[in-house]
Amino acid sequence: MKMNAMKSTRIGLALALSAALTGCISFGSKPPESLLSLTPANPVPAGTAISGDVAQAIAVLEPEAPARLAVTRVPVQIDDTQIAYVKDAVWVDKPTRLFRRLLGETIRAKSRRLVIDTDDAALTPKNQLRGTLVDFGYDARTSQVVVTFDAVRDVNGTQVTTRRFSATAPATPEAAPVGAALNQAANEVASQVADWVG
Repeated sequence: MKMNAMKSTRIGLALALSAALTGCISFGSKPPESLLSLTPANPVPAGTAISGDVAQAIAVLEPEAPARLAVTRVPVQIDDTQIAYVKDAVWVDKPTRLFRRLLGETIRAKSRRLVIDTDDAALTPKNQLRGTLVDFGYDARTSQVVVTFDAVRDVNGTQVTTRRFSATAPATPEAAPVGAALNQAANEVASQVADWVG
């Protein structure tokens, strides 16, 4: 009987200590209610097989980006020098990675071309699409989201061409409207790039 009483006391103390620590320890900030992502306007249908010679394939590399876009928050350009972030607007991944996947899917869907949009060292096509994601946020001065991509196309490792693509969409500075507007503008830019790449 004494052993059972001691065991019960130990379990009770452990539970009480655990409950007390729960109020003192934090494992990170409160998670957002939802996360933002980019969805292709015209995805490749399920079951579609695309094959081809690696020499004709195109590699879509992750774009570079300024520091304000190297986070999972949505920047707000307040004026020429001040930047804030949209409250509760958090991307599921870095914008550069999300945009890379959107570009790859859009090029694949529009051209039926073999697209490599992952970091697979075994597949290194000479045709490459890279660049810089210049803008990917909300402009408070115009009440619009802005997506701007400076694309660099390297054809067969010998010919390099560049072009700037940009799109805007109206929005209010709240998580859901900004996320939807950025998705729309990003799809427009991706479609323009896909037409340019051919």
